[in-house]
Amino acid sequence: MDFPITKIKGGVGAAKGFLTSAVSCGIKNPASDRLDLALIYSDKPCRSAGTFTTNKVKAAPVKVTQSHLKKGSLRAIIANSGNANACTGLQGLHDATAMCEGVAKELGLKKTEIGVCSTGVIGLPMPMVRVESKYEDLVTRLAATQGNHVARAIITSDTHEKEVAISFDMGDHRVRIGGCVKGAGMISPSMATMLCFITTDANLAKECLQKAVQESVEESFNRITIDGDMSTNDSVIVLANGASGMPVARRGRSACRQFRQALGWVMLELAKAVVRDGERVTKFVTVNVKGARTHLDAKKVAEAVCKSALVKSSWNGGDPNWGRIIHAVGYSRARIREELIDIFIGGKAACLGGLQAETPMEQLREVVSHPEFDIDIDLNQGSAVYTMYSSDLSPEYVDFNRSEYAYWKQARKDGLV
Repeated sequence: MDFPITKIKGGVGAAKGFLTSAVSCGIKNPASDRLDLALIYSDKPCRSAGTFTTNKVKAAPVKVTQSHLKKGSLRAIIANSGNANACTGLQGLHDATAMCEGVAKELGLKKTEIGVCSTGVIGLPMPMVRVESKYEDLVTRLAATQGNHVARAIITSDTHEKEVAISFDMGDHRVRIGGCVKGAGMISPSMATMLCFITTDANLAKECLQKAVQESVEESFNRITIDGDMSTNDSVIVLANGASGMPVARRGRSACRQFRQALGWVMLELAKAVVRDGERVTKFVTVNVKGARTHLDAKKVAEAVCKSALVKSSWNGGDPNWGRIIHAVGYSRARIREELIDIFIGGKAACLGGLQAETPMEQLREVVSHPEFDIDIDLNQGSAVYTMYSSDLSPEYVDFNRSEYAYWKQARKDGLV
């Protein structure tokens, strides 16, 4: 970062002019009182931008929100956990639209000014009878100090809420950026089963905001993987209302570049938090690839290593198995030469020139016994680099993911299936 920032409290509600709320409506379990429906609202008009899953199977909320963004800017977001409203056909689209209409009516906005996001079990209709009765309550509870409630309401298999907020000077004005994210499983590059909401009181031209969001997502959420799976509901949405009072920042100007740096920092912090809170993970691993001929070659190598079930299993067992790493490099489809590859684990040489290095195995085992460590792979063929963030693969991950569809029992009681 080329300028100082200050971490502040408030999460997605930290920026001026934004109000948030969350309620319990028992989407997944009507007997539960956990927060599962959230609202983010700006009391001023906004400019907005977003990126969404690249999965060809997209959830109804993704389709509706993308449509609304094409028609203009969002000013509010309604989000729920417990049900993904994915693979639910025309009824799913009707329900997602109805959630926008219900909130819009309470706020006095157009339905196209509302974004809708859902996360949870795929394939089941939304229990709208429990959702629709909560719109008035959501709006009544809106306040400037409840960003954490939104972070809590959107989590599913996460073990805790994940949020961050910062403030910094842009010229003579103090600007704030705050955000929250959920995600723990089905996390793979090109976005994952995650929802991320970010608000800022910076005053940004549309093209400046959109470019900043696209570039920041590419360098954060598109560089994480937990299990190699890609979801149907991934959404990153940024709202900017200009409440800081600063002059408008336009693309190509220094103020826009400064905002891009700050937004990138926030997104990377949130992306790393997703990996650290992956479903039953025990290791956070940074994989740095350098010396590639091209950016694409470096990316291919990093993704192959980070997605390898064998590599991730060895990390879980505390095994510094560089052989599994180099075999993943070999099938990555990147242009490589075996005899040039160097691999370092925690800064210690494990493989030099494609052969076993002289570093004692005990030293390498000590590195991978830590909860966080780096893997550096030098292809020694060029100057391109790429970094990704990954995790181990544990027996507990498999056990945890055997039981998700217990929700279908409740759905039958609700008459949804």
